[in-house]
Amino acid sequence: MTSSGQRRIKIIGVGPGDPDQVTLEAVAAMRSVDYFLVTDKSGTVKKGMPDPLVRAREELLDRHLSTPARVVKVDDAPRERREEFTGTDEDYQAAVRDWHRARVERYLAVLAEHPGDVGFLVWGDPAFYDSTIRVVDQIAEQLDVEVDVIPGISSVQLLAARHRLVLHDVGRPLYVTTGRAVLEAVEAGHDNLVVMLNRVVELPGLEDWRIWWGGNLGTREEELVAGTVGEVLPAIESARARLRESAGWVMDIYLLRAPRR
Repeated sequence: MTSSGQRRIKIIGVGPGDPDQVTLEAVAAMRSVDYFLVTDKSGTVKKGMPDPLVRAREELLDRHLSTPARVVKVDDAPRERREEFTGTDEDYQAAVRDWHRARVERYLAVLAEHPGDVGFLVWGDPAFYDSTIRVVDQIAEQLDVEVDVIPGISSVQLLAARHRLVLHDVGRPLYVTTGRAVLEAVEAGHDNLVVMLNRVVELPGLEDWRIWWGGNLGTREEELVAGTVGEVLPAIESARARLRESAGWVMDIYLLRAPRR
């Protein structure tokens, strides 16, 4: 705790999966807290299978801490994903807000039972399509806590490195969006996009666009595919299937670029 006795919450970006890509600042933050609060999705990632991301976090802590880490697991709150309840953007936003509120309640229960400074380990960087900062902000409205955010190497950076890319043309913008909104972004005129949070990779009408795809970047199972959309979508689907089978989860990202005339 701080000298005033105020509890600290550290939101720590730990990179996409490779322990070597954890920054020195993140390691120092991990060594400064009393325990780690880890969301456990056992049984929801793959039926009957322990949450592989819990184990991945434990391996990361084993690598970087000199003493065994204290990990407190909390069952993740259920999230509404059915298309009939999340089909519109308004319904989707409402479902996410409900999920965040449920997480806040579960985290508050853990914090009440376990005193001391706590760390949240966030894949990639906490600023890119992750809910932890928003959830902790709601916690801070109810508890007297000091919150620090430690950035991490993101899958956006690692995708570019793996494919040896500059993500944008000279002096041109890069648009970052989600799989859910990618076609809407294309219709709005964006022609150079990084796309995250992909339940599927479906790009109708974009068969001549270039795609640079990566799945579970930074892990032992990492997969890479590049080419035109029409040529390589089957290879991407095969790679996603291999990841589900070998790792039990898929986190993928891709750069999508219109043909240059």
